[in-house]
Amino acid sequence: MNDMRIVERDVDTQHTKITARGVQVYYGTNHALKDVDVDILDKTVTAFIGPSGCGKSTFLRCLNRMNDTVASARVEGKILLDGEDIYAPNVDPVQLRAKVGMVFQKPNPFPKSIYDNVSYGPKIHGLTRNKAELDAIVEKSLRRAAIWDEVKDRLDAPGTGLSGGQQQRLCIARAVATNPEVLLMDEPCSALDPIATAQVEELIDELRSQYSVVIVTHSMQQAARVSQRTAFFHLGYLVEYGETGQIFTNPQDPRTESYITGRIG
Repeated sequence: MNDMRIVERDVDTQHTKITARGVQVYYGTNHALKDVDVDILDKTVTAFIGPSGCGKSTFLRCLNRMNDTVASARVEGKILLDGEDIYAPNVDPVQLRAKVGMVFQKPNPFPKSIYDNVSYGPKIHGLTRNKAELDAIVEKSLRRAAIWDEVKDRLDAPGTGLSGGQQQRLCIARAVATNPEVLLMDEPCSALDPIATAQVEELIDELRSQYSVVIVTHSMQQAARVSQRTAFFHLGYLVEYGETGQIFTNPQDPRTESYITGRIG
C-alpha cells in the first residue's frame, strides 16, 4: 500500500507544464525551427542543448512570446501552458511574461537600485497593496535567488555595481518576483566565471522545487549537472528528448551521439 502512495505522489509532481505541438518558427524566409513536439514537466529542470544556430534559443523564446518582439518572426503550431494556448488572441504577452520569467545570457540589471530591480515587476503587475508587502516580496525574491545576505545592507545601491555573478542572481530574483510558474534561462552562466557559475547552478537546482526551469546551455557538462530532462536540437529540429542520464549515456539517435561525443557541434 505504501508503494502505491509513493508512486502516486511521484506521478503528481511530474505533470506536464508546457505542451508544444507542431511548432514552426520563420524569420522572414528562413525556416529556423521545424515541427517541434515536446512536453516540458513541472518542478523539473529541462536543458536544451545543440550546436550554435540549431534552434534551441529560438524555441526558448517561443515559450514566453519573446519572438513577438522580432518583426520578421512568425510562429506556427500550438504551445499550451497548463492547457491554455499562450498564442490565443486574448492572451496579453506582458501578463504571460509575468508567469513565464526569463533570465538572459548577459546579466542585464536595470540601471536602478537593487531594491527597484526586484520591485519593478510586482509594481507594474499590481501584485502588492503597500510598501510592507513590496518589501516582503523583495526580500523573499532575493532569498530565493541566494543573494539576500550579500545585498541586504545595500538595497539602495545600484544593481549595476554588483559582480557579474551577483548581477545574474539579481536578475533571477527579478524574474521570480512576479511569482512565475516557469523560469526560462538562456545560457545564464556563459558570461560568468567558474565560481559564479557553480553558485548559479546550485541555485537552479534549488529553484526546481518551485518552478519548471528550462535552460539553454552550450555546455553539455552543465546540462548533465543541472537537468533531469534534456532536449537535443540540430539544424532546426528537435532530434531527441528524454531523461538526461539516458540522453548522455544511451542516446537513441546517431546525431545525438555524434554531438555528445564531439563529432558534430
